[in-house]
Amino acid sequence: MCGRFVSVSSPQSLVERFGVEETALEQREPDYNVTPRALVPIVRDRPARPERELPAARVLSMVRWGLVPSWAESTAIGDKLINARAETVTDKAAYKRAFLRRRCIVPADAFYEWRPSKRSSVSRPPRQPYLVRRRDGAPLAFAGLWEVWRDETVAERDAPDGWLRSCTIVTTRANTVLEPIHHRMPVVLDECRWDEWLDPANDDVGALGAMLEPAPDEWFDVFPVSARVNTPDNNDADLVRRVPADTLL
Repeated sequence: MCGRFVSVSSPQSLVERFGVEETALEQREPDYNVTPRALVPIVRDRPARPERELPAARVLSMVRWGLVPSWAESTAIGDKLINARAETVTDKAAYKRAFLRRRCIVPADAFYEWRPSKRSSVSRPPRQPYLVRRRDGAPLAFAGLWEVWRDETVAERDAPDGWLRSCTIVTTRANTVLEPIHHRMPVVLDECRWDEWLDPANDDVGALGAMLEPAPDEWFDVFPVSARVNTPDNNDADLVRRVPADTLL
């Protein structure tokens, strides 16, 4: 699964990395501890809209993490929809329309996973957090879905006019590097698949589903980090630093 991640790349670097053609995002604060409901960057392909004189473009924008389907009665459902399982993404009512028409990439610099501690405890045992990042230092390209929800009676921070754009991250079974820590991982797309995944006209469910496999083991560097990441209010560069083996939980 993916319950926390790191998003510190500048908008300018994301524009260059993902071939973005349009964005109103000029700057943002780095987020070393992204939690559900946070605003996160996504990359999507917008089809041409002649009636509004808008050409097709690759767009970088900020949306809320936690998918809110168009039919939802409230935004609260998003708290349960931060991840979409690859095995059921074409069947679940919350995801199947977005899978066909609203696919996106959620850029991330790293993500966290937790492994149960081997230390005995009379209560729930502590969990040791690990950081997962690309060995080459490039941003990860999570496969994502996005949606638009509207309720004119709601005025929230992220939707003052009643419009809310939100996203979810698609997960799959873990590769052999991640499996000892957790049995699930985000789908990380290879660059050669980006155009195919983002194309809103692509409705080849079989080909799209074939992309939702574990990324190669050799892409990743995995190491333990401080348990400070367990507290959402902690949000600084120390969270992504390796901790000594003798301090592990």
